[in-house]
Amino acid sequence: MIKTSEIAFAEVLAECGVQLVQIRNKNASSRDFLQISKQLSTFFNRRGVRLIVNDRPDLSLLADAGGVHVGQDDVEVGVARQVCGNDRWVGISTHSLEQVRRANATSADYIAIGPIFPSSTKEDLEPVMGVECIRAARRLTSKPLVAIGGITLDRVPEVFQAGADCIAVARGLVCATDPRRRVQEFVQARS
Repeated sequence: MIKTSEIAFAEVLAECGVQLVQIRNKNASSRDFLQISKQLSTFFNRRGVRLIVNDRPDLSLLADAGGVHVGQDDVEVGVARQVCGNDRWVGISTHSLEQVRRANATSADYIAIGPIFPSSTKEDLEPVMGVECIRAARRLTSKPLVAIGGITLDRVPEVFQAGADCIAVARGLVCATDPRRRVQEFVQARS
């Protein structure tokens, strides 16, 4: 069951203009992850926000989510696309320019690249790539690029100037004293 605090946070995201939300829970059972994904998908679908399920194209389909995000060690983009169909987005994480090149040759709808800066959100973090890698990746693909990893409010302008189309932020929002204000600041920083 989804917690009241998670719905409250989802409301903040939707009300502040966030258009894309990824759900990631490496510790939940498949049953719990599906249940949470369904509830969030229903909530976000009513508000025009796309929910992306991490790692699990099957659960993305069953939850009627807006897509799935796969990593380098998950199912391939083509397999995720077969499971999810063409109506859902499929995104892929990349950690090198060679991975960006390979991702560009797939049916992925977007390519996440990072970590751009040091981050403490994920275990087993890949080497930091820096904003120059975004510039180089932008030359390799016309697909939307999502910058991920250690993106703080003061770093938003340089990330977008380097060629990112979108940013992924986790800790900077969930650990904020005033999450609503922080979400609004991140949304406004893009404008």
